[in-house]
Amino acid sequence: MALTELALHGTPALALQAADGARVLVTLHGGHVVSWTPAGVHDDQLYLSPRSGFGPGQAIRGGVPVVFPQFSDRGPLPRHGFVRNRAWQLLRCGDDADGAATAVLGLVDDAATRAIWPHAFALELRLRLSGPQLDMTLHVTNTGSVPWQCAAALHTYLQVSDSARARIAGLAGRPYHDAVDGQARIQHETLLHLPGEVDRVYAGVDGGIELSADGDAPACCLQVSHAGFADVVVWNPGPARCAALPDMPPDGYRHMVCIESARIAQPVVLAPGQSWSGTQQLRRLAADGSPAAG
Repeated sequence: MALTELALHGTPALALQAADGARVLVTLHGGHVVSWTPAGVHDDQLYLSPRSGFGPGQAIRGGVPVVFPQFSDRGPLPRHGFVRNRAWQLLRCGDDADGAATAVLGLVDDAATRAIWPHAFALELRLRLSGPQLDMTLHVTNTGSVPWQCAAALHTYLQVSDSARARIAGLAGRPYHDAVDGQARIQHETLLHLPGEVDRVYAGVDGGIELSADGDAPACCLQVSHAGFADVVVWNPGPARCAALPDMPPDGYRHMVCIESARIAQPVVLAPGQSWSGTQQLRRLAADGSPAAG
């Protein structure tokens, strides 16, 4: 394993590389994965906006923001909580017995976070990188003396060449809340298309989601699965909303789709000393659905 400290737009970052060449770049600002390139692959699998800010108090637009303890504006806290704007620390790194490279970043409460949300907590973001696969585990512990509840998500921006041609499988028959118009619906289509703005929370999804970035091809190029998390969010701002986002180029919506593992419908409830973990696995697949060799 190779671990390199560097600066990304003036923000401290860590480049993690496995022996097989798989690479991840994560900033300490927000504990934010901003780049993932599987082994033998030249293209980044994550979308990072070229207009994103990286300074203190700014949320990075793209990559994998950590959402905690509130999702979106579903509560009184800042949108998506506050940990994506905080400075995390590298706790440990190393190699697993199977050759995978690992790193763990951590964040604990302080006076500033308690002024926003009056609870004690410890977070760890555990990264495991090998071949065509990236596992990201969010580990949450209540370190205080009173129980509390939280929402959580890994707000993953996946890169596509043209969102109008992207197709998402694995959600047929699932109920969802449509945040665009506030309605509850069931998805009847086998493949989800992205004709414009899409903002959906699918509750209770326990299977893998498959993203084809190039039309109706039956095989997918990326699989998203999870454990511990219960919900899936699919988001694309569409042309009108994207044009209004100052940290996105006007055509940025065409090059990304968010598929997020989350706990929203039933928040995590932790008694003092209790912990919860949710893992999201990203896996690049070959045309026949097998793990990609490159």
